[in-house]
Amino acid sequence: MSETPDAPPASRRQPLARHGIQSSPRPFRQILTILGAVVAVVVLSVGAVGAFYVWDAARALSDNSVDIGDDVDQLPAIGEIDGGVNMLVVGTDSCEGQDLKLFPRCAHDAGGERNDVTMLVHISDSPRRVTVVSFPRDMIVPIPSCPTGDGGSYSAMSAQMINSSYMYGGLPCSVLTVEALTGIDIQYAAAIRWTGVINMSDAIGGVDVCVADDIKDKHTGLDLKAGTHTLVGAEALQFLRIRHGIGDGSDLGRISNQQQFMSSMVRKLQSDGVLANPSVLFNLATTAVAQVQSQQLVLSDSLTNPQRMVSIAMAVKSVPYKDIVFVQYPTVYAPGGGRVLPVTDAASVLFQALEDNQPIKITGSASSGYGVEVIGEAEAEASPTPTPTGSATGTPDASGTPDAGETPEPTETAVDLPSTISGSTAADVTCTQAER
Repeated sequence: MSETPDAPPASRRQPLARHGIQSSPRPFRQILTILGAVVAVVVLSVGAVGAFYVWDAARALSDNSVDIGDDVDQLPAIGEIDGGVNMLVVGTDSCEGQDLKLFPRCAHDAGGERNDVTMLVHISDSPRRVTVVSFPRDMIVPIPSCPTGDGGSYSAMSAQMINSSYMYGGLPCSVLTVEALTGIDIQYAAAIRWTGVINMSDAIGGVDVCVADDIKDKHTGLDLKAGTHTLVGAEALQFLRIRHGIGDGSDLGRISNQQQFMSSMVRKLQSDGVLANPSVLFNLATTAVAQVQSQQLVLSDSLTNPQRMVSIAMAVKSVPYKDIVFVQYPTVYAPGGGRVLPVTDAASVLFQALEDNQPIKITGSASSGYGVEVIGEAEAEASPTPTPTGSATGTPDASGTPDAGETPEPTETAVDLPSTISGSTAADVTCTQAER
C-alpha cells in the first residue's frame, strides 16, 4: 500500500485535449474578463497567477518557453476549449534573479533548482470541474529517463524525492515524473520562481487568509497575529513557504496552507472586484509577461499562445466553488520519518474518477499535516438564471417539480475518495493553525 508505485496501466492515460471551434467573443471588455479567468489557471501554485495581454505578448512568451515533448492540436478559434486539460504547475527555489535582502541565503547558494511545489491542474471535459493535486516535495518516487536538451538523455532513477526532478532535467523532467506516477498525459506546464510569486501577488492586489493562532517562523520571517490578513508581495510568499510554524511542522501542513491561499485567490478572481476591473486585469497581464521576460516564469511551448490560453480560461471561468477541489496525493511516512511514500491504491481511485469525468467527494480531513481547519463555507456570488435550451417547453409548478414537457437535469453520483486523501474545495473557508 505504501510501496513505490508500479507503472500505471496505459489505459489510464488521459488523451490530449481536443480544441474545438466556438463563437468569438464580442467586445474588448469580454477579452479582459476572460483573461481574469486565465489568472486562476496558468500558475495556480504558490499563489502565482498568469495573464496574457492580447497578441503582442506572444513573441515574449514563446521566446522563453520550453519543450515538454507533447504536441497539441491546431489553435482553435477564440472560444471554450473542447475536451479536458492537464497542466503541471511548479514553484521552484532558484536563487537566480532574487533579491538578496529578501533571500540572504542566496548570497551563499550552491546552485541547483528544485520543484518544491508541484501541482497537477486537471480541468475536466463538460461538465467542467477543476481538480488540483499537490505532490509532497519529500515524496520518494521513481524518476524516468529525462531529456538533456541537446538530444541526449539522463538515466532513470528508481527512488528520489520528487522535488529533485526539476534539478535533474528541468520542467520536462518534472512533467515526465508526474506522468509516470499518475498515468495522466500532461499537455501544458509552467514553473515560477520566488520573485515571480511576489510580483504576481502584488499585481492581484493581495489575497485574504485566516490564521487561527499567532504564528511566527524564523525560517521564513513570517509573523502574523490571529485573525484575517490580506497578504501581498514578500509576505504572501512567506505564507506559502511556511512549514515550521504551522500544523505538525511538515511539508504536509504547508500544502494545506497553500490550498487555503489558492481557494481564497480563486474566490477573489471570480469576484467582480477583479473580473470587472480592466485596470487590474491589464496589470496582471503585463506583470505576467514581464515575469516571463525576466525568466521568473517559465512556460511550456504549448502554453505560450494567448489564443489557446483564452480558450482554456473560458472553460473554467464559471466553475462553481464546490467543483474546484484541492487534494493532496496520499502518502505514508517512510521508516525513520522525514520522507513520505506514495499510497498508490488510494491515488488510483482519484485518477480513475478524473479519467471517467466523475465528480469527487473528499471524505478525509482538510490537512494531513494538521495545517488548517475548516471554519465555514464561502457564498458564491449571485449569477443570472441560465436561459433554458433544447426542446423542452414545460414549466415547473410551484413546488419546483418539472411538468411532463420538461426534461430534468441528470444527477451525478460523486466518487468518495479514500479517507487517506486530504483536501478541501474552494467553497470551504479554512484557517491556518499554529504548530503544535
